[in-house]
Amino acid sequence: MPSLSFRRVPRGALHATAFVIATTCITACATSAPPTTLPPSTSIATSEPAPSLAIPVVRDGRYTLIELVPDDGQRDLMQQVIDLTIPATDRATVGDALHYVLRRSGYRLCDERADTTAVLYALPLPAAHEHLGPIALHEALQLLAGPRWTLQVNDETREVCFVPRHENGPASAASSPASSPFDDPASPREPDPINDPAGEPK
Repeated sequence: MPSLSFRRVPRGALHATAFVIATTCITACATSAPPTTLPPSTSIATSEPAPSLAIPVVRDGRYTLIELVPDDGQRDLMQQVIDLTIPATDRATVGDALHYVLRRSGYRLCDERADTTAVLYALPLPAAHEHLGPIALHEALQLLAGPRWTLQVNDETREVCFVPRHENGPASAASSPASSPFDDPASPREPDPINDPAGEPK
């Protein structure tokens, strides 16, 4: 049986090998990256959308829904849209046209005053104003009167009137309650050539 031979390793070599291994382990531990820390989670406050008011609708046909709400012209009668032709006569005046425009609007024209509106109402109606619209009622009345007159609306009695506009500012009648055209007694007005005595157009 052959004999096993062992070679003696110097003790210094073992110490050197153990030192190298220990140094390697310490260096690896020192250079390892520290564990990543996650930032604390922040809670985000989310506001729920406010509930919208449901608008009632009605179906018209297969693909059309109509909102059951009044339009602007029904909420504010002065914003109603008109489209009409004033009957042309040789004697038609601005006053006749104002009465014709207002005949089914819900408003009425104030009676003429000798010191102010009588002059406006007696003016001849321009041919350019025989057809009005589509236009808002407020704009049509101001258009018939012209830029030298200021439209005044009394929503309580649904009466409209005009006061002259001076160059230096608004008319003194508009700024003084005592001189308002709605406060003075009405004077009788001659029949209109456009409208019959019943107030309906001929």
